[in-house]
Amino acid sequence: MNASGDRPVRRLRHAEQCMGTVFTIDIRDPGDWADAVLAVVDWLHFVDATFSTYRESSDISRMRRGTLRLEDAHPLVREVLEICARVESMTGGCFTARPDGGLNPTGLVKGWSIERASAMLSAAGAVNHAVSGGGDMQLAGEAAPGQPWTVGIVDPFDRRRLLTSVAGRDFAVATSGIAERGRHIVDPFSGRPAVGTTSVSVVGPSATDADVLATAMCVMGDAGPRWLDSVEGFEAFVVTDDHHLRTTQGWGRWSVPRARETLAASG
Repeated sequence: MNASGDRPVRRLRHAEQCMGTVFTIDIRDPGDWADAVLAVVDWLHFVDATFSTYRESSDISRMRRGTLRLEDAHPLVREVLEICARVESMTGGCFTARPDGGLNPTGLVKGWSIERASAMLSAAGAVNHAVSGGGDMQLAGEAAPGQPWTVGIVDPFDRRRLLTSVAGRDFAVATSGIAERGRHIVDPFSGRPAVGTTSVSVVGPSATDADVLATAMCVMGDAGPRWLDSVEGFEAFVVTDDHHLRTTQGWGRWSVPRARETLAASG
Protein backbone atom coordinates (compact mmCIF):
# COMPACT_ATOMS: atom_id res chain seq x y z
CA MET A 1 0.00 0.00 0.00
CA ASN A 2 1.18 3.53 -0.74
CA ALA A 3 -0.01 6.84 0.58
CA SER A 4 -1.81 9.15 -1.80
CA GLY A 5 -0.84 12.78 -1.29
CA ASP A 6 2.09 15.10 -1.68
CA ARG A 7 3.39 15.30 1.91
CA PRO A 8 5.29 12.44 3.57
CA VAL A 9 3.33 10.66 6.28
CA ARG A 10 4.66 8.69 9.21
CA ARG A 11 3.11 5.27 9.05
CA LEU A 12 3.13 1.76 10.38
CA ARG A 13 2.37 -1.12 8.03
CA HIS A 14 2.00 -4.73 9.13
CA ALA A 15 1.13 -7.75 6.96
CA GLU A 16 -0.28 -10.92 8.56
CA GLN A 17 -1.02 -14.28 6.96
CA CYS A 18 -4.41 -15.50 8.21
CA MET A 19 -7.61 -17.13 6.90
CA GLY A 20 -5.81 -18.25 3.76
CA THR A 21 -4.98 -14.69 2.68
CA VAL A 22 -2.82 -11.74 3.74
CA PHE A 23 -4.26 -9.03 5.95
CA THR A 24 -2.65 -5.59 5.99
CA ILE A 25 -2.84 -3.06 8.81
CA ASP A 26 -1.81 0.40 7.62
CA ILE A 27 -1.75 3.21 10.22
CA ARG A 28 -1.06 6.76 9.03
CA ASP A 29 -0.76 8.46 12.46
CA PRO A 30 2.46 9.10 14.36
CA GLY A 31 2.93 7.14 17.57
CA ASP A 32 3.67 3.72 18.94
CA TRP A 33 1.00 1.36 17.63
CA ALA A 34 2.70 -1.94 18.42
CA ASP A 35 0.17 -2.98 21.08
CA ALA A 36 -2.80 -1.98 18.93
CA VAL A 37 -1.47 -3.94 15.96
CA LEU A 38 -0.77 -6.97 18.16
CA ALA A 39 -4.36 -6.84 19.44
CA VAL A 40 -5.69 -6.78 15.87
CA VAL A 41 -3.44 -9.68 14.85
CA ASP A 42 -4.66 -11.69 17.86
CA TRP A 43 -8.25 -10.85 16.90
CA LEU A 44 -7.83 -12.05 13.32
CA HIS A 45 -6.33 -15.36 14.44
CA PHE A 46 -9.09 -15.79 17.01
CA VAL A 47 -11.68 -15.32 14.26
CA ASP A 48 -9.91 -17.91 12.12
CA ALA A 49 -9.71 -20.38 15.01
CA THR A 50 -13.42 -19.89 15.78
CA PHE A 51 -15.02 -19.72 12.33
CA SER A 52 -12.77 -21.64 9.95
CA THR A 53 -14.35 -24.60 8.16
CA TYR A 54 -10.84 -26.00 7.60
CA ARG A 55 -9.90 -26.29 11.28
CA GLU A 56 -11.42 -29.35 12.89
CA SER A 57 -11.32 -27.70 16.33
CA SER A 58 -13.17 -24.50 15.33
CA ASP A 59 -16.64 -23.83 16.71
CA ILE A 60 -18.09 -23.84 13.18
CA SER A 61 -16.49 -27.18 12.28
CA ARG A 62 -17.75 -28.72 15.50
CA MET A 63 -21.24 -27.38 14.85
CA ARG A 64 -21.11 -28.77 11.31
CA ARG A 65 -20.31 -32.20 12.79
CA GLY A 66 -23.07 -31.86 15.38
CA THR A 67 -20.68 -32.03 18.35
CA LEU A 68 -21.25 -28.44 19.52
CA ARG A 69 -24.55 -26.70 20.11
CA LEU A 70 -25.02 -23.03 19.25
CA GLU A 71 -25.73 -22.20 22.89
CA ASP A 72 -22.38 -23.71 23.85
CA ALA A 73 -20.37 -21.96 21.13
CA HIS A 74 -18.58 -18.65 21.57
CA PRO A 75 -21.16 -15.81 21.81
CA LEU A 76 -19.78 -14.20 18.67
CA VAL A 77 -20.92 -17.22 16.67
CA ARG A 78 -24.53 -16.35 17.48
CA GLU A 79 -23.86 -12.72 16.55
CA VAL A 80 -22.46 -13.69 13.17
CA LEU A 81 -25.29 -16.12 12.42
CA GLU A 82 -27.85 -13.45 13.32
CA ILE A 83 -26.21 -11.06 10.83
CA CYS A 84 -26.23 -13.84 8.23
CA ALA A 85 -29.94 -14.39 8.80
CA ARG A 86 -30.64 -10.68 8.34
CA VAL A 87 -28.69 -10.56 5.09
CA GLU A 88 -30.25 -13.79 3.81
CA SER A 89 -33.69 -12.23 4.23
CA MET A 90 -32.52 -8.95 2.68
CA THR A 91 -31.03 -10.68 -0.41
CA GLY A 92 -33.84 -13.18 -0.96
CA GLY A 93 -31.52 -16.06 -0.11
CA CYS A 94 -28.74 -15.08 -2.54
CA PHE A 95 -26.48 -14.85 0.49
CA THR A 96 -26.77 -17.58 3.10
CA ALA A 97 -24.75 -19.10 5.92
CA ARG A 98 -25.48 -22.52 4.37
CA PRO A 99 -24.37 -22.12 0.73
CA ASP A 100 -23.36 -25.76 0.42
CA GLY A 101 -26.07 -27.12 2.70
CA GLY A 102 -23.78 -27.17 5.74
CA LEU A 103 -23.13 -24.33 8.17
CA ASN A 104 -20.57 -21.99 6.59
CA PRO A 105 -20.75 -18.28 7.47
CA THR A 106 -17.27 -17.53 6.10
CA GLY A 107 -18.77 -15.42 3.31
CA LEU A 108 -19.49 -12.81 5.98
CA VAL A 109 -16.70 -13.38 8.47
CA LYS A 110 -13.80 -11.75 6.61
CA GLY A 111 -15.50 -8.40 6.08
CA TRP A 112 -16.94 -8.51 9.61
CA SER A 113 -13.53 -9.24 11.15
CA ILE A 114 -11.94 -6.39 9.18
CA GLU A 115 -14.62 -3.93 10.27
CA ARG A 116 -14.16 -5.01 13.90
CA ALA A 117 -10.37 -4.71 13.55
CA SER A 118 -10.76 -1.15 12.27
CA ALA A 119 -13.00 -0.33 15.24
CA MET A 120 -10.30 -1.67 17.56
CA LEU A 121 -7.71 0.64 15.99
CA SER A 122 -10.07 3.60 16.25
CA ALA A 123 -10.67 2.83 19.93
CA ALA A 124 -6.89 2.78 20.45
CA GLY A 125 -6.65 6.27 18.95
CA ALA A 126 -5.58 5.51 15.37
CA VAL A 127 -7.69 8.05 13.50
CA ASN A 128 -6.24 7.43 10.03
CA HIS A 129 -5.83 3.80 9.06
CA ALA A 130 -6.80 1.00 6.69
CA VAL A 131 -7.35 -2.68 7.38
CA SER A 132 -7.56 -4.97 4.37
CA GLY A 133 -7.57 -8.64 3.49
CA GLY A 134 -8.64 -10.75 0.52
CA GLY A 135 -10.23 -7.87 -1.39
CA ASP A 136 -12.05 -6.30 1.58
CA MET A 137 -11.05 -2.99 3.17
CA GLN A 138 -12.22 -0.70 5.94
CA LEU A 139 -10.68 2.74 5.67
CA ALA A 140 -10.75 5.38 8.42
CA GLY A 141 -9.85 9.05 8.24
CA GLU A 142 -7.40 10.09 5.55
CA ALA A 143 -4.48 8.56 3.68
CA ALA A 144 -2.48 11.76 4.17
CA PRO A 145 -3.31 15.23 5.55
CA GLY A 146 -6.08 16.61 3.37
CA GLN A 147 -6.03 13.58 1.07
CA PRO A 148 -8.73 10.88 0.88
CA TRP A 149 -8.01 7.18 0.61
CA THR A 150 -7.97 5.99 -2.99
CA VAL A 151 -8.72 2.37 -3.91
CA GLY A 152 -8.19 0.88 -7.34
CA ILE A 153 -10.51 -1.84 -8.67
CA VAL A 154 -8.42 -4.55 -10.34
CA ASP A 155 -9.35 -6.18 -13.64
CA PRO A 156 -10.19 -9.81 -12.71
CA PHE A 157 -8.97 -10.92 -16.16
CA ASP A 158 -5.64 -9.10 -15.83
CA ARG A 159 -4.63 -8.32 -12.25
CA ARG A 160 -1.86 -5.99 -13.44
CA ARG A 161 -4.52 -3.56 -14.69
CA LEU A 162 -6.80 -1.20 -12.77
CA LEU A 163 -10.25 -0.68 -14.25
CA THR A 164 -11.29 2.28 -12.10
CA SER A 165 -10.66 3.92 -8.73
CA VAL A 166 -12.78 5.16 -5.86
CA ALA A 167 -11.86 7.72 -3.23
CA GLY A 168 -13.23 8.88 0.10
CA ARG A 169 -12.92 9.06 3.85
CA ASP A 170 -14.35 6.61 6.37
CA PHE A 171 -15.67 3.98 3.98
CA ALA A 172 -15.32 0.33 3.00
CA VAL A 173 -14.69 -1.57 -0.23
CA ALA A 174 -15.31 -5.28 -0.76
CA THR A 175 -14.64 -7.28 -3.91
CA SER A 176 -15.95 -10.78 -4.57
CA GLY A 177 -15.13 -12.82 -7.63
CA ILE A 178 -12.71 -15.21 -9.25
CA ALA A 179 -9.43 -13.27 -9.09
CA GLU A 180 -8.00 -14.88 -5.93
CA ARG A 181 -9.88 -18.16 -5.45
CA GLY A 182 -11.51 -19.00 -8.75
CA ARG A 183 -15.25 -19.70 -8.84
CA HIS A 184 -15.62 -20.34 -5.12
CA ILE A 185 -18.98 -18.58 -4.66
CA VAL A 186 -21.79 -21.13 -4.62
CA ASP A 187 -25.25 -20.35 -5.98
CA PRO A 188 -27.36 -21.63 -3.06
CA PHE A 189 -30.32 -22.29 -5.36
CA SER A 190 -28.45 -24.60 -7.74
CA GLY A 191 -25.63 -25.80 -5.48
CA ARG A 192 -23.18 -25.02 -8.30
CA PRO A 193 -20.63 -22.19 -8.68
CA ALA A 194 -22.25 -18.86 -9.51
CA VAL A 195 -21.73 -17.86 -13.15
CA GLY A 196 -22.39 -14.77 -15.25
CA THR A 197 -20.55 -12.34 -13.00
CA THR A 198 -16.76 -12.42 -12.76
CA SER A 199 -16.24 -9.69 -10.16
CA VAL A 200 -18.33 -7.36 -7.99
CA SER A 201 -16.89 -4.46 -5.99
CA VAL A 202 -19.20 -2.81 -3.45
CA VAL A 203 -18.51 0.53 -1.75
CA GLY A 204 -20.28 1.74 1.38
CA PRO A 205 -19.85 2.51 5.07
CA SER A 206 -19.46 -1.06 6.37
CA ALA A 207 -17.03 -3.81 5.32
CA THR A 208 -19.39 -6.40 6.82
CA ASP A 209 -22.30 -5.37 4.61
CA ALA A 210 -20.17 -4.59 1.55
CA ASP A 211 -18.66 -8.08 1.71
CA VAL A 212 -21.95 -9.95 1.83
CA LEU A 213 -23.62 -7.68 -0.72
CA ALA A 214 -20.79 -8.33 -3.18
CA THR A 215 -21.20 -12.07 -2.66
CA ALA A 216 -24.97 -11.89 -3.10
CA MET A 217 -24.60 -9.88 -6.30
CA CYS A 218 -22.32 -12.56 -7.76
CA VAL A 219 -25.25 -14.95 -7.34
CA MET A 220 -27.83 -12.47 -8.66
CA GLY A 221 -26.00 -11.97 -11.96
CA ASP A 222 -27.64 -9.42 -14.28
CA ALA A 223 -30.22 -8.45 -11.66
CA GLY A 224 -27.56 -7.43 -9.12
CA PRO A 225 -26.93 -3.76 -9.97
CA ARG A 226 -30.63 -2.94 -10.25
CA TRP A 227 -31.29 -4.67 -6.92
CA LEU A 228 -28.49 -2.78 -5.14
CA ASP A 229 -29.92 0.51 -6.38
CA SER A 230 -32.65 -0.08 -3.78
CA VAL A 231 -30.13 -0.49 -0.92
CA GLU A 232 -29.29 2.87 0.62
CA GLY A 233 -25.64 3.80 1.05
CA PHE A 234 -24.01 1.18 -1.20
CA GLU A 235 -22.84 1.25 -4.82
CA ALA A 236 -21.25 -1.41 -7.01
CA PHE A 237 -18.98 -1.95 -10.01
CA VAL A 238 -19.52 -5.23 -11.86
CA VAL A 239 -17.44 -7.14 -14.40
CA THR A 240 -19.42 -9.81 -16.26
CA ASP A 241 -18.13 -13.11 -17.61
CA ASP A 242 -18.27 -11.65 -21.13
CA HIS A 243 -16.04 -8.69 -20.08
CA HIS A 244 -18.82 -6.09 -19.87
CA LEU A 245 -18.72 -3.42 -17.15
CA ARG A 246 -21.85 -2.43 -15.25
CA THR A 247 -22.42 -0.08 -12.32
CA THR A 248 -25.19 0.99 -10.00
CA GLN A 249 -26.75 4.40 -10.59
CA GLY A 250 -24.75 6.20 -7.90
CA TRP A 251 -21.31 4.73 -8.65
CA GLY A 252 -20.14 8.03 -10.14
CA ARG A 253 -20.23 9.65 -6.69
CA TRP A 254 -17.29 7.42 -5.68
CA SER A 255 -15.43 6.95 -8.96
CA VAL A 256 -12.37 9.12 -9.64
CA PRO A 257 -9.70 9.21 -12.36
CA ARG A 258 -6.95 6.75 -11.57
CA ALA A 259 -4.75 8.31 -8.92
CA ARG A 260 -0.98 8.38 -8.96
CA GLU A 261 -0.92 5.99 -6.00
CA THR A 262 -3.70 3.70 -4.85
CA LEU A 263 -4.52 0.72 -2.74
CA ALA A 264 -5.60 -2.20 -4.89
CA ALA A 265 -8.75 -4.28 -4.34
CA SER A 266 -9.21 -7.71 -5.89
CA GLY A 267 -11.32 -10.61 -4.69
